[in-house]
Amino acid sequence: MIKYFPTTILLNFTVTVEYLEMFYFLYFCALNLRIVIIHNDINNLNIVNPVLTIGVFDGVHQGHLSILNRLKLLAKEKNGESVVLTLWPHPRIVLNKNIETLRLLNNIEEKKYLLSKTGIDHLIILPFTKEFSQLTACEFIEDYLVKKIHVKHLVVGYNHQFGKDRKAGFEFLKECSEKFDFDIEKLDAKLVENDKVSSTKIRNFLIDGKLETANNYLGYEYFISGNVVEGNKIGRTIGFPTANIQIPEPYKQVPCDGVYAVRVQLNDESYFGMLNIGTRPTIESSVLTKNMEVHIFNFEKKIYNQSITVSFVQRIRDEKKFASIDELRQQLERDKFKIGSLFGL
Repeated sequence: MIKYFPTTILLNFTVTVEYLEMFYFLYFCALNLRIVIIHNDINNLNIVNPVLTIGVFDGVHQGHLSILNRLKLLAKEKNGESVVLTLWPHPRIVLNKNIETLRLLNNIEEKKYLLSKTGIDHLIILPFTKEFSQLTACEFIEDYLVKKIHVKHLVVGYNHQFGKDRKAGFEFLKECSEKFDFDIEKLDAKLVENDKVSSTKIRNFLIDGKLETANNYLGYEYFISGNVVEGNKIGRTIGFPTANIQIPEPYKQVPCDGVYAVRVQLNDESYFGMLNIGTRPTIESSVLTKNMEVHIFNFEKKIYNQSITVSFVQRIRDEKKFASIDELRQQLERDKFKIGSLFGL
């Protein structure tokens, strides 16, 4: 069981782990902020009147937030606690099912971070295994939701399906709720621009270069974290040194090729920058491997092997092959001016 603190406090004295956890608890209570408790094991849970929702929650987008807001409201009305249950790794990874086409908006750490900001009380992360995949929907409800979590109220989205081969829908859940004596509620779809929000749509927006729409559906700026690795250092020779970002997860959804205005998070410091995704056709015309590199404004430090997070604010243009390095440099100057103006620099 882990208490997840979105904000870090640095203390100047040595304390025991137990004392530190109590300090955090009292501090956040004083600020009227919630401490999200993360469970990786659901044996011996002690949750009061659990009001539960289940899902992958990829992206933790506006549709998910509408479910979580309802979850928190019901928990308050019933003097209970709000609980989100999700699975990791993604079932397709474990079952090796069309894994080459799998793309996700979040890895598990990003999902923890996003869910921790919503104000829920508990996050349960069930390890997904091949053995777990063989459970029928009925077995899952009885063995996990009823006997271990002791669910009192279940909230699901408009298109919720779960269980083996995702065959169990709302009508099945309703029958189970009557059998095992818990309440259930299905919510309508969340609409943005008169359209139903979904993770699939957001992924497609990113692929199609519709970043603004993707961010609107998410409710925040899409972000990617990775390690900074050495590149060919050509950028610094034309006045635009870049940090080359290596994305650790092959399934992480990367936006389409192009130049982007981004916010950069590095070592608890924030910066602005311009980022390119693509094959760098002007420099390496024969290389087909995609790169993601960011030029951080007013920044000269070496940051190899450090973790960096970039948040995508606006797509500026397509990647383009120029006739010369000098033409590329001139375009980068124009890009930087445009992005600087966007950020008020």
